[in-house]
Amino acid sequence: MHLGLLVLFLSLAKSCWCAPQQTCHPGDEFLGRCSNSVVEEKPACTEMNLGYCNDMEYSRTIFPNILGHRTRMEAESGAEYLLLSVIHGLLNGECSPEIRLVGCSVLASPCQDDKMIRPCRTTCEALRRDCVHAFEAIEMAWPYFLDCDRFFASDQEGCFDPLAGMKARQELALSSLSPEEPSTIIQFTYTSNAQMYSLLKRTAAKCSHISHVYSIGRSTEGRDLLVIEFSNNPGQHELLEPEIKLVGNMHGNEVLGRQLLIYLSQYLCSEYNLGNQRIQTIINNTRIHILASMNPDGYELAASEGHLLNGWTNGRTNAQNLDLNRNFPDLTSVFYRNRRSRHYRIDHIPIPDAYWFGKVAPETYAVMKWIRSLPFVQSASLHGGELVVSYPFDFSRHPHEERMFSPTPDEQVLKQLARTYADAHVTMSNNDTDRCGASFYRTRGIINGALWYSFAGGMSDFNYLHTNCLEITVELGCDKFPPESELYPEWKNNKEALLTFLESVHRGIKGVVKDVDGNAIKDATISVRGIRKDVTTAEDGDYWRLLNPGTHILTATAKGYSRVSKRVHLPHHMTKAGRVDFVLERVPVEPDYDDHLFPTIDTWDRFDPYNQFERYGEPVITEGGIEREEKPWWWNYFSQSGISPPNWLLRTV
Repeated sequence: MHLGLLVLFLSLAKSCWCAPQQTCHPGDEFLGRCSNSVVEEKPACTEMNLGYCNDMEYSRTIFPNILGHRTRMEAESGAEYLLLSVIHGLLNGECSPEIRLVGCSVLASPCQDDKMIRPCRTTCEALRRDCVHAFEAIEMAWPYFLDCDRFFASDQEGCFDPLAGMKARQELALSSLSPEEPSTIIQFTYTSNAQMYSLLKRTAAKCSHISHVYSIGRSTEGRDLLVIEFSNNPGQHELLEPEIKLVGNMHGNEVLGRQLLIYLSQYLCSEYNLGNQRIQTIINNTRIHILASMNPDGYELAASEGHLLNGWTNGRTNAQNLDLNRNFPDLTSVFYRNRRSRHYRIDHIPIPDAYWFGKVAPETYAVMKWIRSLPFVQSASLHGGELVVSYPFDFSRHPHEERMFSPTPDEQVLKQLARTYADAHVTMSNNDTDRCGASFYRTRGIINGALWYSFAGGMSDFNYLHTNCLEITVELGCDKFPPESELYPEWKNNKEALLTFLESVHRGIKGVVKDVDGNAIKDATISVRGIRKDVTTAEDGDYWRLLNPGTHILTATAKGYSRVSKRVHLPHHMTKAGRVDFVLERVPVEPDYDDHLFPTIDTWDRFDPYNQFERYGEPVITEGGIEREEKPWWWNYFSQSGISPPNWLLRTV
């Protein structure tokens, strides 16, 4: 029901027709026919007879109630009862029936020996902690009659838990499950953007010891790009603990990945609390970041049409009609132009200044800042439309070849990463699987991206060439917007693959680079002989390098420090990354001619050099209340022409 209708109903509920008060004539009172004196009746237990509350665990209540309603009819005509009758629709099923049951315990509290038993304050506080996000999602205040301090009692005063019966039934249902059945209960339905935000916040609240949510920015239409994190120390990077991210719904009409990541978040939280050793090991040793929807605006359009009417492209782009997987800086072309230069670094390739004068989506900008801000090791982007895992490069090494094998220096590592997901998926690597018209069964469900089809500006190529992170693209199935009945089967198909992918980040080597005094060295480079792609150390000097089993020669160095090499053997079937630390000595810094010709970490730091998203114009509030940056009058001219504005004009802003 629309919130405006509720306001109308509540206003109507406050006014009622009252019959004129009946008085007794003095003569009739003298004859004993009537009386003007008010007889105070002692409150007594009465049968529960409230339609929306008749399924409570008790059958007798008492009036006046906690809110002062003197009769059942007065309670039924109140705004509080009306809210309980529509709460399920208002919150789209969130916190139902918990809100109704607790609300009924206030409107019609249990009665014993003609005395009222108030509901427990602890129950109210737990409910508010778990469900306040659902009200925030529809911009509605927490109901006043669920004021935990005002209308509820403490355990010491003697109270009643209105949710005790429901909890007991849930525990009984869980205990009756066979070991093969899931012990985590998930509702396999589609979720609106508001429901998604509320559900992720509730999940983080239930598992606040291992999880929290944060926003990396907003979409074009002002929707949060909300990330839920899982770690045994949420909000903090721990030394040598790898960071991994999962991104869904980059294309708004490819919705299965979005739902799977929401289910995965619920599953990780619930199973950790239930004592699942595998899940506890994953979370205690890994920092996991889940962005369920990178394109909530596109999803809004796709979901408005629904499964049956949604076409192949409706909702694919963001609200600016930009394909987000073509909107990242094209660093692959930069790599191809310079790959034959012996000294050219292909790690941490800086973003060309010209990129900022094109159309950069706020979603792309937010994700780029996110990728740069954390030392991600591994990533997966979930899509739809095929059943295959692709890996970089996605852009062909020959500009006129649409399908051309274009490997990265980490071809074998990325191939193994793709194989990890495909082999753990129930059907992806099967030779007899229906492949939506393509022929990936010959490669058992994996393919080099450019060999499939070539495109520039993709997120996976950007991750590889701009950061340490290796990202694969997972195409989850032929139907981009499958019917709701397929959500649970798809969860079963992908659950093991998602968990195995999270575990696979503990592969290769990790370590810390320090100086002789024990101080961490940030931005030191770790190179592997034969693989022309270095990784750099994080803030605390720690690093991670995904590698396949075998013998590798590693070299660590940093500007102003010595170079140290080590030979490392990684055996097959390693269950965790090997530890290789380095200690570097300071040496005199000599001018390097190559520094003037090739990228360095200093130029990598030039992110949004013209402050496109922060400096141009003053914030403007649109009709929807969303803050936007207003560009100066000359901005569109230079953006469309591809010419950089002169410095004197930039200085006027």
